Amino acid sequence: MAGDGLPTLGRVKLVDLVVKEGLPSDSYKVSVSTLCQSLAQYSAAIIQFPAGDGALLRSGLESARLYFHHRSSYPSEDVIHTNESRDWCKTSGYHADPQLWQETYDYRPGLTPSEPGSEMDLSPVGLVDIFPLLGKASRDILDAISFNLSLRSSPFTEILDNVPLRGSEISSSVLSVCCQARPTFHGAQHHNLTTQDDGNLIMFSEQEHPADKSLISIVKSDKAGLHIRDFQGHWILVDGDLGPQEAVIYPGLALYQATAGYINPALHRIEISNPQSNLYGRCSLTFKLMPKSMTNLNSSEMRAAGHGVEAQFQLPVPVEDFMQRSQPTDGLLNRHNLSSFNFPTAHDGTMKPLIRRRKSNSKCKPLPPSKRLRLEAQRVLKERVQDIADKKGIKLRFCSLKDCESHIHSLDSPCANIRMEIGWPPGVPFVHPHDLPNKAKVGFLEAYEPGWTITHDMELSLVDPGQSAQHSVH
Repeated sequence: MAGDGLPTLGRVKLVDLVVKEGLPSDSYKVSVSTLCQSLAQYSAAIIQFPAGDGALLRSGLESARLYFHHRSSYPSEDVIHTNESRDWCKTSGYHADPQLWQETYDYRPGLTPSEPGSEMDLSPVGLVDIFPLLGKASRDILDAISFNLSLRSSPFTEILDNVPLRGSEISSSVLSVCCQARPTFHGAQHHNLTTQDDGNLIMFSEQEHPADKSLISIVKSDKAGLHIRDFQGHWILVDGDLGPQEAVIYPGLALYQATAGYINPALHRIEISNPQSNLYGRCSLTFKLMPKSMTNLNSSEMRAAGHGVEAQFQLPVPVEDFMQRSQPTDGLLNRHNLSSFNFPTAHDGTMKPLIRRRKSNSKCKPLPPSKRLRLEAQRVLKERVQDIADKKGIKLRFCSLKDCESHIHSLDSPCANIRMEIGWPPGVPFVHPHDLPNKAKVGFLEAYEPGWTITHDMELSLVDPGQSAQHSVH
């Protein structure tokens, strides 16, 4: 099947994402398309900063290495803690998580002193300058995603911090300087570490798939190791060939909620090669653009733009409540390969929706061959169209058949843009669970993969040996 997917992670220059008055330039439209297609395929993209900004990020990493190298090998009890959801907007300064063999220094304007008062308060240098740099980049990226979703300009302003902060406000966003697997850090109890045959360390086990609760995260590391799960369920190394001015960006759960599920969050893990041979460990700068605490995440902007909004996103969610939710139990994700924070994994390594598994476990009478053939034809059609949409970076939303029959005659219907982008046959209702493939729909599929037909798949998989060929679907 031919597709327009990106062969590798999308690379975009930050200067091309900066918005200007008037009509969008060709470079802006191309950059936005590359960015959003990369997020759809790989849940990540690479952003190239200007030369001066890249130098500032590299100096910040150099300072981080020295800062953690001179920390005590055995952290005191008052700085040891794991990530607590109730403290998501209160972290500041140095803290360590022995279970993950990780040390972190959080810089949060309004809470972290910008001028340390004693030798014990020393911090990595340059954070005061790096924070606004990455904060501005995150907002530009967020605006680019909004443009791609046909939302109004700066639609998320109401849920973001003021720029600059007012009075005694404390930043919800945070710049975290991290060090993982420092050999001289002896407080580690490697509960969440797994060792591979080649000696590499995976910072999270296969049963845990962390996803940031941010809107946008930007990561600049001094060594490769960040793996993100793509839409096919494969772990890919996203920072293996970063240039000196480049960083990785990926969306978080807050953006997934605010866009009614149109932008999927990145599931990530850290894998470190030969940690004992590395004197300083793996250092990184991570900026997380967070929604402010006293606000709600809602899908009003998506509805205003004509996007379909599913029931689970209809009601506003207070940010404080959203941040209290624990990842293992909350069922927020609803992608074809992600259905809840549990992220269940099948034996073949792929990820299957919970709803499909529940259906397969239910007890019911076997369907007659003709009914099974019809249902299988519907399933194959919908999955093939979903696959095509994923390759093109298009988020599908299905309206009811009755509504869609009227939508096909309107240019401003909820599914009009989707049908146009995917090249759906004119005058034909969009794919629905109870549809059967007709000649127009089969012709649409064959345009992407000549010679492929639903009839062929059905005959191979479902038609019983003694069943008449008249049951085949054309």
